[in-house]
Amino acid sequence: MDPALEQYAATVAALTADGQPFALEKVVVNGVDFLSYATMPANLGAYCALMQNHGERDFVVYREQRYSFAETLARSAALGAALQRKFGVVTGDRVAIASRNNPEWMMAFIAVVSIGAVAVPMNAWWTTEELDYGIEDSGSRIVVADPERVARLAPIAERHSLRIISVGDVAHLALDTEDFQALQAEFAGASMPEVAVAPDDDATIMYTSGSTGHPKGAVSTHRAILAALWSWMLLGTATKALAGDAAATSRPPAGLLTIPLFHCTASHSAFLLSLLIGRKLVIMHKWDVQEALRLIEAERITWFNGVPTMSAELQAAARDTERDVSSLVDIFSGGAARPPDQVGKIASTFKRSVPGIGYGLTETNAIGAVNAGAAYVANPASTGRVVPAVTEFKIIDSAGNSLPAGERGELCIKSIANCRGYWNKPEATREAFVDGWFHTGDIAYLDEQGFLYIVDRIKDIIIRGGENISCIEVEAAIHRHPAVLEAAVFGLPDERLGESVGAAVVLGEGRELAAAELQDYLREHLAAFKVPEHIWLQRELLPRIASGKIFKRQLKADYAARLGQGAGS
Repeated sequence: MDPALEQYAATVAALTADGQPFALEKVVVNGVDFLSYATMPANLGAYCALMQNHGERDFVVYREQRYSFAETLARSAALGAALQRKFGVVTGDRVAIASRNNPEWMMAFIAVVSIGAVAVPMNAWWTTEELDYGIEDSGSRIVVADPERVARLAPIAERHSLRIISVGDVAHLALDTEDFQALQAEFAGASMPEVAVAPDDDATIMYTSGSTGHPKGAVSTHRAILAALWSWMLLGTATKALAGDAAATSRPPAGLLTIPLFHCTASHSAFLLSLLIGRKLVIMHKWDVQEALRLIEAERITWFNGVPTMSAELQAAARDTERDVSSLVDIFSGGAARPPDQVGKIASTFKRSVPGIGYGLTETNAIGAVNAGAAYVANPASTGRVVPAVTEFKIIDSAGNSLPAGERGELCIKSIANCRGYWNKPEATREAFVDGWFHTGDIAYLDEQGFLYIVDRIKDIIIRGGENISCIEVEAAIHRHPAVLEAAVFGLPDERLGESVGAAVVLGEGRELAAAELQDYLREHLAAFKVPEHIWLQRELLPRIASGKIFKRQLKADYAARLGQGAGS
């Protein structure tokens, strides 16, 4: 093994030994043995209470709003008291959060999990139709939502008997809601209600697009999320211990939040981890590279994480800017593969910074692999090595046999940080979670040094700018149009977003339909990011393989070539 990797392994071993900050213990969950951390709090409520250690230091900044750690916790406690005493929320109740990123999103999450309820972050891009599914599936009857999402919820509010807590003025909607700020004022000074919450009680349901059409709700326990947070803490502690003085900085940690909180990467590694390490989070209203540069300078941002498109745009803009971005220490990416040539560009532009990438899934609470620093520059095509110390990788063949280094197969992940399964979907749970191992559906291989390379996907999923899109869901929406006979949806290479959505659509006999008309129709049923950017309309049936299934691989190759030649909608 490389000497640097041996030294890293020795450092992790020392930090996880008995009596040390990350001491390990064996736990049994549902009859499966796992490694866990003996030093974790019992639940997320106890964890969130730790933010009081950072007192009046800035925690969250958004436009004109600026809250300290202490004030954020106090406001979260007031909301927790309101949920319990005014809304009757008890342990296990699901409370949805449907909003763009803002401080109230974070306060709502802290309040919900601290009183033993289950937080259900919903995709802020979802249409009324998609929100209807999420509300019905999760059984949420209370929703914290901003005005745009309240408007989308209005048509379904009465049918689901929803009680909506609005973050912002919604008087124009003539809908019965409770105001977020008014609730906090009404219960100001209240302590966070004390509720007995066990480590394996449910904490969150986070929806992830899968190959089965409708999104699946991945259910995570308090123990699982805490294990993910402790794993990142261990990774950071070990990395800094090895770097020594080179990692030292006099600047307090500050992160720029550019990705949606309804994704684990943002909610866990950005938001929740900041509660423990005392990191200020500056929320961007929407991505704009020049605004990002301004905020980095003004707020002395040390940590950045976004989809590869964002870091690429940041690197390009930073080459010519006069703004001082020297505070940046970490420039991470996730949600999609970063083109290898970007890595060297980032390292050369931000000479004092460490480029990095992570691989994880909603089902693993974003824990998986990390590649950063010199190892990333040397291995830019790899997503890194497994995050220590409670997570394992294995690559299997179609028969379930483990494969040696260098051979491609399905990546499986075993970790106490994995979610416990899918909400209301026992069959899908049994298929994906086997003896503690989550079957990712990603085709990958491990090299001799343990570096992971993701090379393909079994699942019929498109990843556009970090957003998972189910091909089956989009196909189902296309098929609803009366002019459509059949359709196939597939991912196409996109330099900026990683992939874009393409569709080959066969029209029924005698039917007429323009691509733009179909796109307008789909916007009524799908979030905007799911609507195909490229639509090819045809009369002949789609190609099929021997089994009768549509030959998507061929379609994808053919239309990618046509797109390169300038053909398509």
